[in-house]
Amino acid sequence: MTGIITLPLVSLRVSSSESSELSTQLMFGEYVEIYEVGERWLHVRNLTDNCLGWVDSKMVQILSTEEEKRLSNSPVFCIPVPLLVCDKPVSHQKMYLPGGSYFPSYNYGRCIIDDEIYQINMSSNQPKPSSLSQEITNNTLQYLNAPYLLGGKSIMGIDCSGLVQVVFAMSGINLLRKVIHQVEFGRVIDFLFEAQPGDLVFFENPEREIVHVGILLNTHQIIHVSGSVRIDSIDSQGIISSKTGEYTHTLRVIKRII
Repeated sequence: MTGIITLPLVSLRVSSSESSELSTQLMFGEYVEIYEVGERWLHVRNLTDNCLGWVDSKMVQILSTEEEKRLSNSPVFCIPVPLLVCDKPVSHQKMYLPGGSYFPSYNYGRCIIDDEIYQINMSSNQPKPSSLSQEITNNTLQYLNAPYLLGGKSIMGIDCSGLVQVVFAMSGINLLRKVIHQVEFGRVIDFLFEAQPGDLVFFENPEREIVHVGILLNTHQIIHVSGSVRIDSIDSQGIISSKTGEYTHTLRVIKRII
């Protein structure tokens, strides 16, 4: 059985309880495979990144086989800005969708899911980025000062791997959710001076476990999440806090995805 998210953000939790830890967030337009149906909770897998967890059944729209087939065979658009107004013309309502949300059956700013119409306006006078790496860094800079939230994936709260996942999705690149899985993508860049904007940098803890990721703006600056989305200096040893001048994260590996 398959469901789709038609709300801006839905919490995916570690267990079937509102007090359970937030594992990640499901975004508008993401599909979930439903493994278990409880009295209130559904055990699901996010088909975008394979994350497993529990979600309130009221927050998932179950799809018929016909509707699932129609949507899966249609073009998909990923919202490339941190927040966007979405109109629902049938009910005369609005909602705000976070960046990285997916619009299935996308056609001239509109999608239809089970007879409900969703409409967005993506007209923009912004110049088109000169490269994919520039597009990714531009998208990342839109999230500056967003607060840290473990498991978060929106401008209202986001973590390091959530930031990476969302901004790469905006450019049509699907990555897994967790840092330990993201590091498996791409090719290794041996030296920082060989890196380019948009490269991912992974950092380790004293036990040599990879626990943090950021996106390079250039060979001496990185944007990452530490308390909030921020820009700090980086060298071959790691991240240097712009506030204290001290090293905060130890560099492990640089990977090029694009």
